[in-house]
Amino acid sequence: MDGFCKKCCLKSCKIPDGNLDSRIEVKTVLPEANKFSEMKQKMLVKWKLNGEAEFHKKCWEEILILMRKRNKTQPVMTSDEKKMVKIASESEEQFDSETLIKDEARQAAQWIKSAKHLVAFTGAGISTSAGIGDYRGKAGKWTEEDQAVARATTSEEPAKKKSRTQEALEPKSEKQNETSDDGVPYEKLRPTYTHEALNKLREDGFLKFIVSQNGDGLHRLSGIPVDGIAELHGNVFIEYCEKCGKKYERCSYVLDDESSQYYEELEDYGETKAKKRKYAAQCELCGLSHRTGRKCDVKGCRGNLRDTIINFRDNLEVEILGEAEEMCASCDVMLCLGTTLMVTPACDLVKNMTSRDKLIICNRQETPLDKQFTGKRRRGCRVFGDCDMFMREVMHNIYEPEDIAIWESDRKRRMDLYNKLRE
Repeated sequence: MDGFCKKCCLKSCKIPDGNLDSRIEVKTVLPEANKFSEMKQKMLVKWKLNGEAEFHKKCWEEILILMRKRNKTQPVMTSDEKKMVKIASESEEQFDSETLIKDEARQAAQWIKSAKHLVAFTGAGISTSAGIGDYRGKAGKWTEEDQAVARATTSEEPAKKKSRTQEALEPKSEKQNETSDDGVPYEKLRPTYTHEALNKLREDGFLKFIVSQNGDGLHRLSGIPVDGIAELHGNVFIEYCEKCGKKYERCSYVLDDESSQYYEELEDYGETKAKKRKYAAQCELCGLSHRTGRKCDVKGCRGNLRDTIINFRDNLEVEILGEAEEMCASCDVMLCLGTTLMVTPACDLVKNMTSRDKLIICNRQETPLDKQFTGKRRRGCRVFGDCDMFMREVMHNIYEPEDIAIWESDRKRRMDLYNKLRE
């Protein structure tokens, strides 16, 4: 291996040593420690102790070919490692080279500056640097759920797979209530570079509207006004009266997770230790409880307040979806950030665009629209990588160096403002 890349986890890598500028990152389920120790020498991949591995794109393609081989040609991948590679392939994250990202960012910036009606479509990937896990990345919520089932199956332990809500608001213990997927309280989350960049583009007239699948409230905290965003899946800081419809935006998390846990565990396991509050009511669609425990303060109303989160089987709000459809139908440039475009009906807003010639996508995982970015009839801009890195390059191509430097250096003041808004 002397002279060859030591960071690539393929043992037979023949690419000269250097940084993995363009790379693939994955995570798998390792066998039990004793078995893994015995298997390591025969494995073709240098798996890390947490099951992660990174490769050159070419090396990862070679591994996938070896996984599918059935004959006994050399090198041979063991059946155990084939299973590990298959699990890893489901969490694949791709990262383009810095050069490619810069090139795509220049093109994206030109389209943004000349756009008549720019719309941004955002997903969980723009909030990962704030402390929230995504869904299908190597450390994503759904990936970890699937791998937990695989791990339990391997160790012959009962595999209990929890139901999934659209905003990853899975039932938590009393101690974990009101926290995001990685255990960070929603009140402690702050807008990322991407959130702030989108708000600046809106303030300066470039961005007309945001359609978001996120319920973390970070777009609103960054400064996006109510009429500048369609939060398709709700917002954990917003509740509304089920009687008169008045909305309330709070500085703290509004959901009653424990009542939802009560209904969910009762359905899944037939028993539960969770408490159901007196005000709780099971939703006929999602099976959880949307009531928050507070009452409407409109004189003479006193209706029960409900959270706005859209769980699986819940219907999207007609008014919000309609506004999103109208904005997307009018856009000439679409900026898709941090989404695999797999969740319907939200993703249909992008798929059904009249023209996708100026579609810009930045995400670590593949999307159903990636084919349009390859071949002779290539359309749009496509970046595999971190949204913050891509948007930083975009912003530096839109604004003059001194102007963007002043805005970036002002983040501390903005952070102080966010902190006050969440007090």
